[in-house]
Amino acid sequence: MNADFMVEQTETSFRKDADRVPLFENEPQTVAGIFYYAAEHNKRSDALNFKKNGKWHPISSNEMVSRAENIALGLYSLGLRKGDRAAMIAANSPEWTLTDAGCQLAGVIDAPIYTTLAADSVCYILNDSGARVFFIENKAAFERIGEVLPDCSDVESLIFFDLEGVDEPNAISLAELEERGASLRSSQPELISELTGALEPSDIATLIYTSGTTGEPKGVMLSHRNLVSNAIDAGANFQFSSDDRPLSVLPLSHVFERSGMYLYILNGMAVHYAESIEKVADNLKEVAPTIFVGVPRIFEKVYAKAKLRAAQESRVKEAIFDWAIAVAKEYALQIEKKEEISYLLSIKHSIADSLVFSKLREFFGGKLRSCITGGAALSDEIYLTFTGAGISIMQGYGLTETSPVNTTNTPEFSRLGTVGKPIRNVQIRTADDGEIEVFGPNVMVGYFNKPEATREVFTNDGWLKTGDIGTIDDDGFLTITDRKKELFKTSGGKYIAPSPIEQLIKGSRYVNQVVLVGNERKFPAALIVPSFEDLEHFARSVDLKIESPAEFCSHPKILELFEAEIEKACERLSRYEKVKKIALIPEELTVEGGEMTPTLKIKRRVVNEKYSGVIDRIYDDAER
Repeated sequence: MNADFMVEQTETSFRKDADRVPLFENEPQTVAGIFYYAAEHNKRSDALNFKKNGKWHPISSNEMVSRAENIALGLYSLGLRKGDRAAMIAANSPEWTLTDAGCQLAGVIDAPIYTTLAADSVCYILNDSGARVFFIENKAAFERIGEVLPDCSDVESLIFFDLEGVDEPNAISLAELEERGASLRSSQPELISELTGALEPSDIATLIYTSGTTGEPKGVMLSHRNLVSNAIDAGANFQFSSDDRPLSVLPLSHVFERSGMYLYILNGMAVHYAESIEKVADNLKEVAPTIFVGVPRIFEKVYAKAKLRAAQESRVKEAIFDWAIAVAKEYALQIEKKEEISYLLSIKHSIADSLVFSKLREFFGGKLRSCITGGAALSDEIYLTFTGAGISIMQGYGLTETSPVNTTNTPEFSRLGTVGKPIRNVQIRTADDGEIEVFGPNVMVGYFNKPEATREVFTNDGWLKTGDIGTIDDDGFLTITDRKKELFKTSGGKYIAPSPIEQLIKGSRYVNQVVLVGNERKFPAALIVPSFEDLEHFARSVDLKIESPAEFCSHPKILELFEAEIEKACERLSRYEKVKKIALIPEELTVEGGEMTPTLKIKRRVVNEKYSGVIDRIYDDAER
């Protein structure tokens, strides 16, 4: 690690935090402090909960801290010291959280890696971070990325959460690491206090590598102060308590979920880990969470599935569903405007609730009081639908570089189409070109090994340049327009922000994914991945015999359907913003395919390159 660079950036981070106002007495100052605070003040018997062999099993607050201490001491026994790095690739589990806690107690900087990353990307992170220890979930994870490990010369030890079937000379299990730590604790009982006592709020806690929508990933250095202040200050906008039950679904390698985990533990909640993405629906019913954190894509898919299910049952059920959704939107808009709900609307809402809304709430377990979302734009339609159905969705705005939360809507203060107001101790402003800039204790220390990139992303007076374009209204609510780098200009000189237009198009039930194109072209066009389940239902209803996705994407009747849907979606746009041509894509854009980041953002550059031939044909055909 570049020591001079670290000192320079840490001093900058300290200056940003000088005026921070604590929320409560004896606030934790380090991530390690969060776990000790939970054990001392909350004393839960079920702090962390996981499902195994068909049953849920609890881990108490005290056991959580004891195991974290053993992991910290186990790392010390392997020769790791404060400031050394350890990487981790694993799905959400108590072991993930305990390993993170162990690293934090030892002063070891951890670098979590998305489980979906390609092997060469994993190798890049291991080498760039200089990780000496690599935590791996199991044999399957190792087999996927093991081929690159010989190219990662810094890695000295492999530690498996589940060692079964692994035959590697430098591999041990997490249980064995804990045993080594317990043994060291017996011989040196004061060592753990020495390790935790050496921690400073300004120390780097983690390296989180950006998803890399453009260029190679950058390791975002977040300090203990960054993470702890953000968990506390973001949580201040909500009435969280030890009565809440969250279900952990988003990857913990995503800073949004990880910050949420610290918030859950700090507030003494009973955290439950989803078994897998495939089991989320079952786990929601079992756990009946009161808090659910998810990206907009999750809510879009729930809505799409509910709508399709109604359509498949009967035309009457479909008509009832559509009517109920219209009622939900009207009801939510009345609440949004703080207008009195009319008697007639109240009656309609009560009927819609018994027929449709109650079933939607049951999908989430029936106890949900708040959904929190971020990471991408949430459409007004999804927000109004869920809010009107009694599922409050609070949208916020954040970045990995800001630990992550900058703004949130809250149950008391929300505004349609915005991402809310700044949280405690965070300031937001816009530059002359509309770029959003952030200042506060949550702002990163810098990019690891990239001092030049760090300097470029900060203004002269120390504000972080986010790369997002937005506006702030008179009441302080922030609206995101688009990514600065994603704005494109037509050949006629008109600038277009693709995200808002894509959100309009995604309002169609037949659209699964959409990417707007048109840089230096005469007009914008759209690449669309259809919702094939909905198309199959449509084809049956009009007696079309189409079987494969490729046939759907080229059939004249289907193309006519989409052209009508797009024209309707874009009818209120300016002439130069309207989508003139489309192409249907038979394969979904995925993380594994390289078209999406692990946080489910579209990699526009990759999509443009992969489908360059399709895009060229769109515009060539338009010239004929």
